[in-house]
Amino acid sequence: MQILLKFKINESLFLRDPESSEIGKLIVEKGIDLIREVGFERFTFKKLAEKINSTEATIYRYFASKYRLLIYILNWYWCYLEFVSKMSLQELGDSTQKLKLILEIITHNFDSDSQIVDYDLEKLHGIVISESSKAYLVKEVDEINQELVFSPLKSFCQFVGQVILQVNPKFAYPNALASTLLETAHDQHFFSEHLPKLADNKSKITHKKYVLNYLNFLAFSAINSYQ
Repeated sequence: MQILLKFKINESLFLRDPESSEIGKLIVEKGIDLIREVGFERFTFKKLAEKINSTEATIYRYFASKYRLLIYILNWYWCYLEFVSKMSLQELGDSTQKLKLILEIITHNFDSDSQIVDYDLEKLHGIVISESSKAYLVKEVDEINQELVFSPLKSFCQFVGQVILQVNPKFAYPNALASTLLETAHDQHFFSEHLPKLADNKSKITHKKYVLNYLNFLAFSAINSYQ
């Protein structure tokens, strides 16, 4: 079954809603392709304009900067992860299985029966692994945070934190562990693929499976050892 997803993204991120027009959707779609292809540092609106056979001025009607476009893309991704997690956990009663499934979802070891036709999820995952920290590891983070542009990431972390508390209601650090699991998923995948001496993927299994195994160890070692 094909699904078209529409998430409410913070309006401060765009000048005109890209979901409101075909060219707006194309800007986001090809923006994802280009950021994944050349990296965020080398990505420019000039290059994107060439890719969509349009002008830089057209792109600037939707996004004030490439940084805003990046956060928009990341926000869509976090909304997607929370949506898929909530939908997938509905049939599960056991809290441990719920958390294990969430870890499969965030490491992309989860196969959904539905085909999401909005954006390329593998390319999105690659952008999150290599570029997501650039959204908040900036000097102006406190000012940017006041615009609530990190709300989807916070919402998803809080959701994962609630599941962690279902596993162990006494656990004192549910949100900290949730955000640690997300960041570790990205960092260890990147290290496993590009800087292997900073990881322990000795068995030569796929990067996604290695990260999933490590997250399960990290999560349940912390949760089950806390009394």
